[in-house]
Amino acid sequence: MTVGAPLAAAQIEISKLWDFGETGSLLERDFVQQSLIAVALLGLLGGILGPLIVARQMSFAVHGVSELSVTGAAAALLLGISINVGGVIGAVVVAAVFGFMGDRARERDSVIGVVMAFGLGLGVLFLSLYGSARTGFAMLTGQVVSVGTGGLTAVATTTVVVALGMAVIYRPLLFASLDPRVAGAHGVRIRALSVVFAVLMGLACAQGVQIIGALLVMSLMITPAAAAARLTANPTTVLVLSVVFAEVAAVGGLILSLAPGLPVSVFVTTISFVIYVVCRVVGRRRQFATR
Repeated sequence: MTVGAPLAAAQIEISKLWDFGETGSLLERDFVQQSLIAVALLGLLGGILGPLIVARQMSFAVHGVSELSVTGAAAALLLGISINVGGVIGAVVVAAVFGFMGDRARERDSVIGVVMAFGLGLGVLFLSLYGSARTGFAMLTGQVVSVGTGGLTAVATTTVVVALGMAVIYRPLLFASLDPRVAGAHGVRIRALSVVFAVLMGLACAQGVQIIGALLVMSLMITPAAAAARLTANPTTVLVLSVVFAEVAAVGGLILSLAPGLPVSVFVTTISFVIYVVCRVVGRRRQFATR
């Protein structure tokens, strides 16, 4: 009986997945609409940055920046300042270090591993001194339903900054990512571009951590772009598909999570993974067809 009761409750929650009346009712609430706009903006950020993250083999860097954004937020808690500000500062500083010290792919993983280990140790120290491990768990999983006007403004501002920055550096950065030796020979400032891109990525990751949590950021920053790269080698097409896939995962995941009241991370990660698997299968079939 004690085992069957939780199972029955879980079945009831899952059965609400297709309760569109409940979903529609929740979508009319202000806090849900704010969350929806916020995750849509995060999807846009992930879709824009993802292709170059994948091309530059920086998936581990995304993980490192996201985790160390939590360290910055924990330090902010201890100092009594804004968590968002602390998370952004932590993510940007760490991302700049990654970009400056690890502009070469063969050096990047070791640099990230060293800095990440030290940063996580500091994060544990800050949370211990603050006296609340629950707060650290919230940073890892995010608080998408409590974005608020301030959080939404921060995400919107970050989206504008990142979009403008990428518009300026996209072409030389793509050149440097695909063929760094030739780009360097043509006078492209590879290290400077690496640092700027890392900072933009850090800004995006910091906002993602505040809303969807450090554990979910990779689902929007990496998976959609990796899926798009399986379908085409055209950079523009990859960029467009990456944005579409990220938006489907982010917005679709939040909407599906409303009625059953389940964590949004379950649906975002599942949708992202399904899209990746489908794209991988389609891409492989195309390869066999052209042989």
